[in-house]
Amino acid sequence: MARRRCVDDGPDDACRRRSADGSIYRGRAMSVPVFSNHGCRLNAYETEAMKELAATAGLSGAVVVNTCAVTSEAVRKARKDIRRLRRENPDAKLIVTGCAAQTEPQTFADMPEVDAVIGNTEKMQPSTWAGLAGDFGTEPVQVDDIMSVTETAGHLIDGFGTRSRAYVQVQNGCDHRCTFCIIPYGRGNSRSVPAGVVVDQIKRLVDAGYNEVVLTGVDLTSWGADLPGAPRLGDLVMRILRLVPDLPRLRISSIDSIEVDENLMQAIATEPRLMPHLHLSLQHGDDLILKRMKRRHLRDDAIRFATEARELRPDMTFGADIIAGFPTETEAHFENSLRLVEECDLTWLHVFPYSPRPGTPAARMPQVDGPAIKDRAARLRAAGAVQVARHLNGQVGRVHRVLMESPHMGRTEQFTEVHFDVAQPEGHIVPAHIASTSDTQLIAA
Repeated sequence: MARRRCVDDGPDDACRRRSADGSIYRGRAMSVPVFSNHGCRLNAYETEAMKELAATAGLSGAVVVNTCAVTSEAVRKARKDIRRLRRENPDAKLIVTGCAAQTEPQTFADMPEVDAVIGNTEKMQPSTWAGLAGDFGTEPVQVDDIMSVTETAGHLIDGFGTRSRAYVQVQNGCDHRCTFCIIPYGRGNSRSVPAGVVVDQIKRLVDAGYNEVVLTGVDLTSWGADLPGAPRLGDLVMRILRLVPDLPRLRISSIDSIEVDENLMQAIATEPRLMPHLHLSLQHGDDLILKRMKRRHLRDDAIRFATEARELRPDMTFGADIIAGFPTETEAHFENSLRLVEECDLTWLHVFPYSPRPGTPAARMPQVDGPAIKDRAARLRAAGAVQVARHLNGQVGRVHRVLMESPHMGRTEQFTEVHFDVAQPEGHIVPAHIASTSDTQLIAA
């Protein structure tokens, strides 16, 4: 039995112990499964759904690792986490799922620490968890062809993270084949949750007290293409805002700006309950590299969208994904990405140092040297830090409506963190006069 630090001794020789996810359990063996999540918000959402499925099935004494496959480093971290969790929980059933389990199930099945591998479709099925709660039987690997999946269920959970903001999955999968990306092979083709199901879930969340809902998916702007009449994301946004009038805030997660439709632009211009913060899947700022990535936009498309969106909504802020060191990237190519940060006035950067994923076309292209990739990623992050400072300084003296995530921290409509010295009611939207800034936060008066 691995050593675990006792939190509080009980009347007998059992003690309350803290599991790998921070939860506390009592006794010599786990009763509530431990979940370890890797990767994106959608993975985090699905982890919460799996917790409910596991609880309904009566699964106990288990560790579940929900993996990410976006980079080779993500897979390495998942394997490291699995080995750690096995050491800490030697008697548990250790179950691996998620995108990396879907794309390379044998990698995890061959690990001596792992008892079962389940795919991205199987992990959302009650029958899978019912089986795991009993005997593993003869199928320790349950990973079917993700490309054969044609529907995405709207998993009805009560939100997660804080009691202020809930995430609603409206789309899964991706029909595009960017040369660097393995995710379509982990998630399957694009499929959408019907608008009526989405609206009903959001109504339920609002009734439960949530003041903000975030729409999430793998390729969010492709929502609706597989539904009757092929509605667009803007149609869904307008429908939600019309049919759920008591929802104070609606936020959308990462989007592909080239796929933004007219109704979404109309919502940006006219709907104050749609939050003025968009995270853009840009990936690069050079046209040749964008073509080699098999992206569907050019740098001028990105600049044009950012300019138009900010003209419609002057308080709009942007985040963006940018890859540093993509194969064949020269210093001149990289400088175009660096300039794009200012030209699109990006505030919140997610910088990804490129790492090859076996099985993708980019992995077979001429690679950039590791030190150059590291240097370029650092320069992008430095440019991002300048943009954050500029944004924060521009808010001093203003009054913002802040959604409180904890007694002393909330977020503005632009998703900027605000610190309060005086505790505020969690989950409420409160006015805040911005007095100063720290490195990454606004400070309320």
